[in-house]
Amino acid sequence: MGSEKEKIGMIGIGYVGLVTATCLAELGNRVVCMDIDAVKIESLKNGEIPIFEPGLAELIEKNRERLDFTAALEDVFKQCEIVFIAVDTPPTFTGDADLSRVFAVMSSLPGMPDGHHILVMKSTVPVGTGGKISGELNRQKIGSIDYVSNPEFLREGSAIGDFLNPDRIVIGSQAPEAGEKVARLYRKLDKPILMTGLATAEMIKYASNAFLATKISFINEIANVCDEIGADVSVVAEGMGYDQRIGDSFLNAGIGFGGSCFPKDVTALKQIAGNSGYHFQLLTAVIEVNELQKRRVVNKLKKHLGTLTDKTIALLGLAFKPNTNDLREASSIVLASRLLGDGAYVKAYDPVAIPDAARAVRGVLLCDDVLSAVDGSDAAVLVTEWDEFAELPLAEMKQRMRHPLIIDGRNFLDPDKIRAAGFTYEGIGR
Repeated sequence: MGSEKEKIGMIGIGYVGLVTATCLAELGNRVVCMDIDAVKIESLKNGEIPIFEPGLAELIEKNRERLDFTAALEDVFKQCEIVFIAVDTPPTFTGDADLSRVFAVMSSLPGMPDGHHILVMKSTVPVGTGGKISGELNRQKIGSIDYVSNPEFLREGSAIGDFLNPDRIVIGSQAPEAGEKVARLYRKLDKPILMTGLATAEMIKYASNAFLATKISFINEIANVCDEIGADVSVVAEGMGYDQRIGDSFLNAGIGFGGSCFPKDVTALKQIAGNSGYHFQLLTAVIEVNELQKRRVVNKLKKHLGTLTDKTIALLGLAFKPNTNDLREASSIVLASRLLGDGAYVKAYDPVAIPDAARAVRGVLLCDDVLSAVDGSDAAVLVTEWDEFAELPLAEMKQRMRHPLIIDGRNFLDPDKIRAAGFTYEGIGR
């Protein structure tokens, strides 16, 4: 097995931490996983997986011998030279990233007079954080510690493939040797490794997510114009996507982006710019367009139904995207609260996210299947493009609904098929 020091530590076993730890184990490493949530650690020891991610449970089972779970920070630093930090950095009320969990780890570091450690930041932290933490570590004099920034680019629903087959690996460090040791963990993947300074690595993460969010808001603006002039945004996006300078990814018009990364990172980058005295005008518009996009769905419902008071609206899909149970910043939550605010009754169905939805969406009747959700409803809104919604039981839905109206919030359904089944169909910009 080699020396104990060859183990890798992972602090924070949330979404990023658990996927990263499991994939590092898949690459042949022993990984010591630590979280302050003792219940979660016990569950993982018993083989219970706290998140839904395709293929993750199987990969954890396959690498169970290489994964250790603990609630004690000392266990990690005793055994591991390289220690990843993957704690949550949610947005604060001002839009800045909340670094309290990151600094809680820093203040809990055990005294380490012997040996050398490398702290690797996986959490998304504001540009400049690495420099501050490096300075603080030097000031504390708790041992020989290098700090490395290694941002993650995992998409929920395809995270394992994203880790094992990445577009690039970004490693920022002030100490080249420490950066090289972290880079060695990824050599097996045979993908481009970009070695940078700390601030540059941190900025690559924010700039990437902000650009993708900008693409989404841009195509949504185009969709809104298409609605007014009678063009079809799906075909417009296809025509744009053939241009290699533009590419076809993230050109799907709909009700806007959500999830744990885009809203948080776009707002945080805007704040980072503002805090340094620069007004990032483009991102202000990206955020505004995304918020207004949900309102357009409500307006489409009002166009067909008039006032929404006492109308029943069925939401098909609650998770912010398919193949995850994540409801963070999901469009469904904003949409549900808008509809409830307009006096509507809201029912909802999601193939995976229902158990988590009771905490996230208040006042919504959660259903076990599509037909229960649309029963007695005045309209159905497709919110998440789950594969199972491609084959909706249209004939039965029409019998059960008060009004045969479908608003396709993701331009996912076949308009001709829906209309042929006797429904009024509205997409976004179609």
